[in-house]
This record gives sequence, C-alpha cells and structure tokens, in this order.
Amino acid sequence: MTLESVLLAVGPGDADRIDDLAEAVIEVAAPADATVVLAHVFTDSEYDEVLERLEFDTEVDEIDPDEVAARHSTIRDLKASLDEYDIEYETRGAVGEHGSTIVDLASEADTDRVVVGGRKRSPTGKAVFGSTAQEVLLSSPCPVTFVRSSDE
Repeated sequence: MTLESVLLAVGPGDADRIDDLAEAVIEVAAPADATVVLAHVFTDSEYDEVLERLEFDTEVDEIDPDEVAARHSTIRDLKASLDEYDIEYETRGAVGEHGSTIVDLASEADTDRVVVGGRKRSPTGKAVFGSTAQEVLLSSPCPVTFVRSSDE
C-alpha cells in the first residue's frame, strides 16, 4: 500500500497536543513524501465562536470553513512544523460533529491514513460523553494513528 496522503484532524481540544501531532504526522508523511491534509473540524457553536474571535464579517460574505481553518492558530502552528520538513499540505475546514465529520473528510479526500489526537478516558467517560477518537478508529475508511498527549 502506497502512502500518498495523510489526514491530520484537529479540533479545539488539540492545542496542547500540537507538537505531538506534528511529530506523528511528520514521521509518517516525510519518508513517504505524502501530502498532509490539515483538517480542522468545528461543531456549529465552535464555528460561530471562532468566526467572532477571528473577526470574520459574517454580514458581508458567506465564510468558507477552509478559510477559517487556515487562519486558526492550531493549523498555522502545524503548517510551520510541516514547512520545516518540506512536507506538502492542504488545509480543510469542516463544520459538524467531530467524529463523523473526520471520517467524511477522510473519505472525500481519499486519504491513506488518518492521524487523530485524544486523551485518556475511562470506559464510563467514553460511554457517557462519547469519544471522537473511538468513532474515527471504528469508522475510518483507512488506518488510523491515535496520538495521546505526552503529558498523560
């Protein structure tokens, strides 16, 4: 199986994992000369909050989620890391439930691998609150690499 593209999915909870996520995707993408799809997924409420925080004028134009993702600090930090290794990337933004939207993006982009971050949770916590990483692991159309925060 040739590795041509890797989807690195991030969301609002991944700011503290950026270095770990960048390292994981670089380890996979650099040797294969793969393109990385940097995907930032927002729920509806997260998206509205980010539009306001980044001072988008929602009265003038319809805002493209790709543009919002590209301006988000998490994506900018990841781009800087990938630039250091001359890894090609593209940016995608999406609005929806985190897990299912990541799976949809992986399918649409026809990626060969998904990299997703997460934190350690108890089985009860997963059952009560759900787990984005678990949904991606179980539903992804390709192999998934799970990156747990280094502080856990």
